[in-house]
Amino acid sequence: MTGAAALPTGELALRTVAMPADTNPAGDIFGGWIMSLMDLAAGVSAATRAKGRVATAAVSNLSFLQPVKVGDVVCVYAAIIRTGRTSITLGVEAWVLRGGQDDRMRVTAAEFVLVAVDAAGRPRKVPDPA
Repeated sequence: MTGAAALPTGELALRTVAMPADTNPAGDIFGGWIMSLMDLAAGVSAATRAKGRVATAAVSNLSFLQPVKVGDVVCVYAAIIRTGRTSITLGVEAWVLRGGQDDRMRVTAAEFVLVAVDAAGRPRKVPDPA
């Protein structure tokens, strides 16, 4: 296995296949496409914890570790690192299954901060865990 970690951290939040439409001229998948998947996965996990709407406030420590290729199965994992009064910080990792093989490879990692928001888009308190 390649990457700093041997196994994904967190829960599987999103899974999809990298397609030719998402490539750059060199044939690798655009980093922005991977980042958007990570944002979606963070949003799903944070919205579940916040019991409602959330908005991405910040992304930090974004590292592209390996290229993603057409046909790779991209699996995005999210783990809540901490919860503030209105915010949720998550560690998000993208891993791929290359060529339909069982070996996973970590390709991207970042930290996302999302804020719980009300219907008007204003920050709201994150509910206590159930």
